[in-house]
Amino acid sequence: MKNPEGFVAIKPVIERVSFARKGFITLYLADGRILMSPLAKFPSIEALTPLQRRRLSIVDDQLLMFQDTDEIFHLEQFLGREQQYRYKAS
Repeated sequence: MKNPEGFVAIKPVIERVSFARKGFITLYLADGRILMSPLAKFPSIEALTPLQRRRLSIVDDQLLMFQDTDEIFHLEQFLGREQQYRYKAS
């Protein structure tokens, strides 16, 4: 397939993150996609206060890191494809 349609050949890139809708995290991607996920799926983010949620960094266009938690969140977790990148111990 020379020119795949849709988003198959596009690397997703996080542009910004919002918590504007109560109980949800929203990721805005550079290609125009908007991913909205319930915070209940990410308990360590849900446990953060609104102030702590604002202290986040987007790293390498793919990762979310919050100052107040040691957990790192990969974009693939929000896309439901975490098994494709997860480190597997040998």
